[in-house]
Amino acid sequence: MQLQPAAEIPGPSQSPQRYMAPSTSFGAFGGQEREEASSLQASADPESLETDPLDEKVSNLVHYMILKYRLRKPITRAEMLKVVSKRDKSQFPVIFEKACKCLEVICGIDVKEVVPATQSYVLINSLDLTYDEMLGDLQSMPKNGLLIIILGLIFLEGNCALEQNIWEFLNMLGVYAGREHFIYGEPRELITRTWVQENYLVHQRVPNSDPPRYTFMWGPRAHAETSKLQVLEFLAKIKGTDPISFQCWYEEALRDDREKAQARVAPVGRAAALSMARK
Repeated sequence: MQLQPAAEIPGPSQSPQRYMAPSTSFGAFGGQEREEASSLQASADPESLETDPLDEKVSNLVHYMILKYRLRKPITRAEMLKVVSKRDKSQFPVIFEKACKCLEVICGIDVKEVVPATQSYVLINSLDLTYDEMLGDLQSMPKNGLLIIILGLIFLEGNCALEQNIWEFLNMLGVYAGREHFIYGEPRELITRTWVQENYLVHQRVPNSDPPRYTFMWGPRAHAETSKLQVLEFLAKIKGTDPISFQCWYEEALRDDREKAQARVAPVGRAAALSMARK
């Protein structure tokens, strides 16, 4: 696919200063949440220098669970114990909980128990984003977790986030432009090219900015596959709180959800009215 240059933001009415103000909305995520997310990434990284014996078991289990996710197969506690080793059976609840949190925050995957009697679980996409489903490589790591976080940051910034602010936040999670990441590959390529080409993100230059500055907004595919409310619920889950604690963002997300529902109903209503008129 031919790479497209970042587009200029339409309309001269927006002042460049609007996009250059320091980020305040990202404060909705405290240092504790950022540290936890960074720690979870280290736990899932088999080559991390900070990996302790427990984190190594977490990493092994995460990778095995991702394989099951790719194969669309359920997973049982017995299977997971074989990966962890039965000698560590007493530590399994801690390992399993941490592995589930890694999958949720880093990969955007939820682990759901389906058969309590046999302790069988299924792994499902946290939201309805289909990017990971396009990847046929069983060895590739799901990347939806990062995409959800970026969509959330854009929403918290008023639906248009300065690229510099996005990178400052991602740096605190151990994700750096130009530095290969064990899950996301080269993050700048993924974020500014792949997800832009796939219409999840819109990457635009701030008008009249010198040196050039860029912003991110939701792309049409993000609007089609998920909603502000779903993304906010995901962020709240990471933060360990209720979506309503995000206050004004929660109200906007509810309005957006209602508008989407009305938009889906309207064509059905028009079709029904036309059908009635023909009779």
